[in-house]
Order: sequence, then structure tokens, then C-alpha cells
Amino acid sequence: MESDALSGPKALGTFLRAHRERVTPEMLGLPTAPRRRTSGLRREELAQISGISATWYTWIEQGREVSISPYTLARIATALRLGHAERHYLFTLARIADPELEQLQETVSAAVLHSVHQIRVPCYLLDLTWNMMAWNQQAETLFNGWLNQANTPNLLHFMFFHPQARTLVSNWEDRARRVVAEFRAETSHHQGTEEIRAFVRNMTHNSEAFHHWWKQQDVMAREGGERTFNHPQQGELHYQQVTFYPAEHHGLKLVMLMPLP
Repeated sequence: MESDALSGPKALGTFLRAHRERVTPEMLGLPTAPRRRTSGLRREELAQISGISATWYTWIEQGREVSISPYTLARIATALRLGHAERHYLFTLARIADPELEQLQETVSAAVLHSVHQIRVPCYLLDLTWNMMAWNQQAETLFNGWLNQANTPNLLHFMFFHPQARTLVSNWEDRARRVVAEFRAETSHHQGTEEIRAFVRNMTHNSEAFHHWWKQQDVMAREGGERTFNHPQQGELHYQQVTFYPAEHHGLKLVMLMPLP
């Protein structure tokens, strides 16, 4: 019973109730009665502000299995005055994508962007659709002929559209198949957003290989592991891939390639 309360609809309902009880009517400019039984918002009041019925909101807070749209949950989060971390936690509990995620990711801090240049091994920063947001000189040397020439480099575009990928990446077919499965796993909570739908449409329309593996519905975690490249100048290179996720940017990932003997 205790484990059930830590995840799923029950956890979502418990979280909403706790934060609803912390928001006073005065904080939202609502009138208050002199003999009000609770200092926080009533369910009816939060439901009205969020544009849903009181019964529907009550079911959510009770932990029932109901469908919640991203925009409804966004209105609830706004009404509850949730901070960035609280909002992210709310959408994680609901297992849906925050419609404001793309807007939040537009303001990547300069410190995160510059962090790649403090690392002495090939390192790059990817966003939700695997656009290269930043990279260091070591990464540019590894991907010479692509990363130093592309206007808006994207790692999936490189893997499936650039002819260099099939010679640079060892065992390209197996690696490309895994990349598609990793991308599906990483975007599982965002596949309803227009950004992801448009990106997948473009990939499936222009790459038969991507289309084939996307239809397989394979899902794999981005576990890192050994990566081998056949570099035209440096020969065969072996790396251990390590991935980090900046705390303040949940849609970004920092990838490092640690040289192996």
C-alpha cells in the first residue's frame, strides 16, 4: 500500500492536495468568507480557476484513473503557483509532457552552454530533438567534415542523412537501430507535442532506415557504453560514452566521450 502512494494517480492526487491547501484565496484575489473552514483553496475554487468541473478535479485528487490533458494540468500548475521544480515534478507524476517545456528550453543558461568547453574530451550538448546546442573543439575534430560545416547540426540528421556517418560510426546499422530506440524512449512523454511529431514526420519521410526502425517500436535506455569510430585521420578510436542531465534543463543532455586504450 505504501509503495502505491509513491507513484501513479495516488501520488499525483496527494501532491495536488498538499499544494492546494497551501494556496490561500487572497493569493489569487478571491473573496473569503469570515467563517471559512480551510485556509487553503477549496477543490471547487481550484477547479473553476483551472477551467474544469469540480467533479473532474475531485477525481484527479482522489487518485482515480482519469485522462488529463497537458493544458489542463498546466492551468492547475499555474493556479497553484508552482515553481519550476514543483511543476516538473507534477508533470512527471502525471506522465505527460509539459506544453511549456519548449519555451523553458529556449533560455539555456550561458554556464551550461559554456560547460562543454571546460571538458578536455569530446563533449556536446543535445536538446530534446538531438540538436547540437554546443560542442567543444575535441568533438568538432571527431566529427570533422560535418560538425564544423553544418549550420544547425542535429545528431539524428547526421546518423541518417550524412554520408560520413556510415564510415565514421563503426557497425553503423546496429548503432543506428539503437539510436532510434533511445530517441523513442527519451521522447516518450513528449510524442504528443507538435515539435516531436513534426521531427518524426521529417525523419520517417526522408530516411527509409529511420522509418523502418521507428515502426519496430523498440525502446532502449541511453546506457552509454563503448563507442567506436573509424576516423579518416586518426584511425580507429574507442570511447566510453557518459551522459549527464543538467538539473535546471530537463530536456537537455551533456554527452562526454571518454577515450579508451
